[in-house]
Amino acid sequence: MLSVNNSIFYRPKDKVVHADNARVNFFLPGGDHLVLLNVYTQWAESGSSSQWCYENSVQFRSMCRARDVREQLEGLLERAEVGLSSCQGDYIRVRKAVTAGYFYHTARLTRSGYRTVKQLQTVFIHPNSSLFEEQPRWLLYHELVLTTKEFMRQVLEIESSWLLEVAPHYYKAKG
Repeated sequence: MLSVNNSIFYRPKDKVVHADNARVNFFLPGGDHLVLLNVYTQWAESGSSSQWCYENSVQFRSMCRARDVREQLEGLLERAEVGLSSCQGDYIRVRKAVTAGYFYHTARLTRSGYRTVKQLQTVFIHPNSSLFEEQPRWLLYHELVLTTKEFMRQVLEIESSWLLEVAPHYYKAKG
């Protein structure tokens, strides 16, 4: 989903309110990665329906691309004899797994806003994020995009302790 994230939702000019409401209906506490997982899960449960996509202002072609990528990854796991398991609604496991992959893309809330942990760069939550109106202490981001400001796209709320857990070689405990 991250490889197609910028084109999952669409906003037809004549249905902006409907499209925005549809997007908000997918929001889950914790952040954008969980929103994408929620969209994919609901679409798969609909039988990968194009009608479902239309009703929810979701790009059908993007979802098909995401399904293709998922199938490729499943094939690679199978060849490597790695078992595939579900999080079964345990979103902390999902958030920790994403943290293990993106531990170097973290930001911390300070008095003056968010700053990246290693480069100390001032960054902002993108307005399209499910966390835009929230202020979690620690965030992980998929990418930075410079427009009027340096925005974090696809953000996920994390616990600082997870960084020491998944990347002790990169982060050191204070003390």
